[in-house]
Amino acid sequence: MAGATAVVLVVEAAVLGFVHLVLGRTTENQSMSIAGADPDVMSKATYALGAGMAVFLLACAVFLVLAAARDRAPGAFARVLLVSAAVIHGLLGALVVGLVGWGAFVVLMLILCLLVLSLTLYAAKGAGGAAEGSGGTAEGSSGPADGSGGPEDGFGGPADSVGGPGDGPDGRPGIRDAAPGHPLADFGDFGKRGDVKPTSP
Repeated sequence: MAGATAVVLVVEAAVLGFVHLVLGRTTENQSMSIAGADPDVMSKATYALGAGMAVFLLACAVFLVLAAARDRAPGAFARVLLVSAAVIHGLLGALVVGLVGWGAFVVLMLILCLLVLSLTLYAAKGAGGAAEGSGGTAEGSSGPADGSGGPEDGFGGPADSVGGPGDGPDGRPGIRDAAPGHPLADFGDFGKRGDVKPTSP
């Protein structure tokens, strides 16, 4: 889709450049003037407008070719250009209905649809890839990172982290109670060993 849109934009750039070249030459040869404007200024302005439009469309085509070659969405600057091109085609389509006819309107709307599809299809593809990647991560992270899936003790840790191997009746690690810490361990000299003894082992 991006490649086809690039080809269409190149053809459109060539057509618009040729049309403005003919208009500029005609204005210059016939010494045409609107509201007393200088014919030379009018012809140069027509040349400049045609060249500017052609360069703009060619730049959009180049970014679309790069997107098609890399098979990924255009960058931020390229998206700005493509969105601007789509908006311009929509405005021109609304204007040429009365000036040129419905044929030109249909052509401009087809180019607009190609631009919009080139932007939205890559966005949908990127969103689908991100969803697949997040789903795979969720599945891969459903278990503990170290591969331990055994029962936990009463303090939220693995049951085999407090016992030695072979402590249980069936050969699996068992759970043993550890002696509680010194109750005054955090109070300086009062926490020395022998000051206060626990009442339970």
